[in-house]
Amino acid sequence: MSTEIATTVKNEEWKASLTGESTWVRWTLIALALGYLTLFLFVPLAAVFAEALKNGLESYFAPFQDPDTLVAIRLTFIAAALAVPLNLVFGVAAAWAIAKFEFIGKQLLITIIDIPLAVSPVISGLIYVLLFGAQGWVGPWLIEHDIKIIFALPGIVLATIFVTVPFIARELIPLMQSQGREEEEAAFTLGASGWQTFIHVTLPNIKWSLLYGIILCNARAMGEFGAVSVVSGHIRGLTNTLPLHVEILYNEYNAVGAFAVASLLTLLAIVTLIVKTVIERKSGPAQSAHDPAWSPQPGSPS
Repeated sequence: MSTEIATTVKNEEWKASLTGESTWVRWTLIALALGYLTLFLFVPLAAVFAEALKNGLESYFAPFQDPDTLVAIRLTFIAAALAVPLNLVFGVAAAWAIAKFEFIGKQLLITIIDIPLAVSPVISGLIYVLLFGAQGWVGPWLIEHDIKIIFALPGIVLATIFVTVPFIARELIPLMQSQGREEEEAAFTLGASGWQTFIHVTLPNIKWSLLYGIILCNARAMGEFGAVSVVSGHIRGLTNTLPLHVEILYNEYNAVGAFAVASLLTLLAIVTLIVKTVIERKSGPAQSAHDPAWSPQPGSPS
């Protein structure tokens, strides 16, 4: 045990020597970071659960017996279940093309991927209304063929896809660019097909960044409000997702119900992050054995 403690202290001293900062500076920065997170993250999260549970468990679970709440839960999961896989395929394909190949319009593609980060979600929702609404560009044709996009599930999925497009691609592009394409070229030289190269070479190298991108994409998909609010029409029991249902309950002065439903979204986010952390910890020893980036640096304590 004493050996382990001495090793830990030695490691900390080595890390501190790299930055050249004194102990009090490091602890001050840590305290500031924790204070910031406590004020703007932990306290609001605690307030959500406190408000949801202030009238007891019976009042807390009452909103989840409402058919409208169940519809909102189901619609939220359906939208995320459709949007995330589509963005997964696009994100991997776009990242591979940008990182591994040179082509005309490459920078333009990167810029287009970033557009949802710069455009207000409300504006993105209005774009779909302009395209598919009753008075939109293709609205009359859709009405003629009895196809509903706006104020229906397809519009919600389209809006969700739009706002979550960058998350997976943006996680993968820098990593794949830094890794280069030597390993893929070696695999091709040895006779591997494109699919074999992706499964056995590319995917193992990007799997943790890919997982992180999927988690971010899923969290945003389930929590999106602005774009979905525009295209859904706020039809209670039909087109309301969980964030929209929270707003309706709060506007009806049902604060406990609103915070109870909001706590469900919070719990989903927390569980997702816990799963991510557990998987990363289990993968750590295996990755450190194969990834040079995880190996001790020259001069570091062994």
